[in-house]
Amino acid sequence: MSDALRLAVGTLTAMRVPAPRSITRSTAGIAMLLAPLTALLLLLPAAACIALGRLLDVPSTVQAVLVVMVLAAGTRALHLDGLADTADGLAASYDRERALAVMRTGDVGPAGAATLLLVLALQITCAASLLTTTVGTTLAAVSLLASRSALTVACTRGVPSARPEGLGATVAGSVARPATIVALLVLAGAAAAVVAAADGSWWTAPAVVAGAVLGAAVLLRRCTTRLGGITGDVLGAALEIALAASLLVATAVV
Repeated sequence: MSDALRLAVGTLTAMRVPAPRSITRSTAGIAMLLAPLTALLLLLPAAACIALGRLLDVPSTVQAVLVVMVLAAGTRALHLDGLADTADGLAASYDRERALAVMRTGDVGPAGAATLLLVLALQITCAASLLTTTVGTTLAAVSLLASRSALTVACTRGVPSARPEGLGATVAGSVARPATIVALLVLAGAAAAVVAAADGSWWTAPAVVAGAVLGAAVLLRRCTTRLGGITGDVLGAALEIALAASLLVATAVV
């Protein structure tokens, strides 16, 4: 468990933690199941930005931008980099090997830049709308946690790795399907209780979780068809798409 926690925190946040002593399939699977919990570490600085923004009476749009900046800093912007690389790979060629080669270069092309701009714009716009109310802010927090469940879904047994090496190969198929279902139900149930405590409609929380899963699933379907499976970049892209999708659902149901 300690190795799994180190892997999850070290991979999904900028927090410095000791390296796992060993990474087995079991360790990788547990780490991906713990992925939503790592978002709790990012909620603290994000909440501080919101509190400071409200204290200074700055517009919610500014608060949303600050929150997105904090999330990028808290993850070393690796997930955004994965989003850009995946977009460039999918846009580069219908040839699988060519697409993977483009993703491996790390340069941001026109497709990656446009995708980053549009996804970040959607995240910021939706977050700005949500941060105007207590229930909306709670749903924004749920969206952050739900977006990390994209990794659990992406690493469920049956989703292959596009390469024989790399992060994708390490975690691909490491989570059993029943474990994924249970993890999503627990997250949805806990989120529903929190939203209800904030005087919101309990059903909005499961809807937000479902939005994150659907957004990630659409991208995963595309990547497995075009690339043959997941890579580390695809995992980052799935997370960012899940965050945008969950925030969009939250804005619609709040």
